[in-house]
Amino acid sequence: MSDILPDLQASLLCEDVRAEMSGQQTLVGVITVIPAPMLPVAFFKLCLWTRWCGGEGTFTQRSLIISSEDEQILAESRVEFTLNEFEGNATNVHVFGGVKFERYGVHHIEIHLDDELQLRFPMPVIQVGQQN
Repeated sequence: MSDILPDLQASLLCEDVRAEMSGQQTLVGVITVIPAPMLPVAFFKLCLWTRWCGGEGTFTQRSLIISSEDEQILAESRVEFTLNEFEGNATNVHVFGGVKFERYGVHHIEIHLDDELQLRFPMPVIQVGQQN
């Protein structure tokens, strides 16, 4: 039997993903924009949480953080996962360490499945007033 490609159900960038005693996950600090009074702005850790469903087989997810102007890859992570049944799901957490944003502008998050782009969404780094 050949693989059935899954659907990307959800994807969120956050500061951390915690595993609870119940087996559930808690996403901490969901990021939709990065406000920065000055550059560079660096993160010790960023997490990309993804959920796949409606597929069957073994797949490779490749996730990227891409700079605003020159499309340089700032961070990259890969994970292989298996969906054993069509009704199942797979949750992946990519941990990017030491990510540094050198420019203001709209950066992008890309998610690839077996080297095919599945989702690209904006991650703005914006300048905010310096605090005293």
